[in-house]
Amino acid sequence: MDISVVIPLYNEDESLPELTAWIAKVMREHNFSYEVLFIDDGSTDNSWAVIEALKIEFPAVKAIKFRRNYGKSAALNVAFEAAEGEVIITMDADLQDSPDEIPELYRRLKEEQLDLISGWKKKRYDPISKTIPTKLFNAATRKMSGIQLNDFNCGLKAYRKDVIKTIEVYGEMHRYIPVIAKWAGFKKIGEQVVEHRARKYGVTKFGLSRFINGFLDLLSIFFVGKFGKRPMHFFGSMGVLSFLIGTFITIWLIAVKLYEISMNVKYRDITDQPLFYIALVAIVVGSQLFLTGFVAELVTRNAPERNQYLIEKEIL
Repeated sequence: MDISVVIPLYNEDESLPELTAWIAKVMREHNFSYEVLFIDDGSTDNSWAVIEALKIEFPAVKAIKFRRNYGKSAALNVAFEAAEGEVIITMDADLQDSPDEIPELYRRLKEEQLDLISGWKKKRYDPISKTIPTKLFNAATRKMSGIQLNDFNCGLKAYRKDVIKTIEVYGEMHRYIPVIAKWAGFKKIGEQVVEHRARKYGVTKFGLSRFINGFLDLLSIFFVGKFGKRPMHFFGSMGVLSFLIGTFITIWLIAVKLYEISMNVKYRDITDQPLFYIALVAIVVGSQLFLTGFVAELVTRNAPERNQYLIEKEIL
């Protein structure tokens, strides 16, 4: 199979028929073998009934329905496990992404031997309350990751099959899939300017909380990416450093007291000095950090599966 088109959705029953017909038209014109994989993220409208009707008209339609709303990252992770195409295209269900971009994404991925291509909505139709925070996050992610993309959060992306079968997406980390892919060793990352269409149906499903969650997940990605397989290197090194600082201060205080005694100089008890308590805290914190690293090391070696979701229905 050439292409899997992955579409996460939540309450998008109005747009699904038009989107599916559009995708089918593009695939037919370019003679692609394909599947359209809908992930219904616990919709409360008629989205699932619409998908069941679309399956009759379009045999390439497949779908998975969550029992409740888990979020876009969960939907993508489950879709990546189920996708069978050699190239996976992700896009939103609200018709703001154009299926006409698919052939060029497919061509570039194949001819340029890229691991993934991220869309760049250079001209956007979103309100300023969404575009300004997005620009700030893109700038921060570029700085921290070294990946020179203008739009990390664009829903329209293309991946080689190896990429999506390797990476894991959870939390709000769908915004940073290029970063996750890079940490996994897939460094051939491209960008393509894509059309951003004004929303035709419904309303946006994202609020301001997504930016806070997105920032926290960005920090999590970089920590896990760098120390996920060796947490002892992070916690252990900080613990040892703190422990050594505390020990050095303690030895210095003892040495000063012994010197003052030998010189018959009036001296203060070590426990009367604030520096002693700083040293004590440093030693205790250092020991705790070291133990944290040890426990984290054990956890990473015995971690259970993170992504488990209740699936209500499937059309496969």
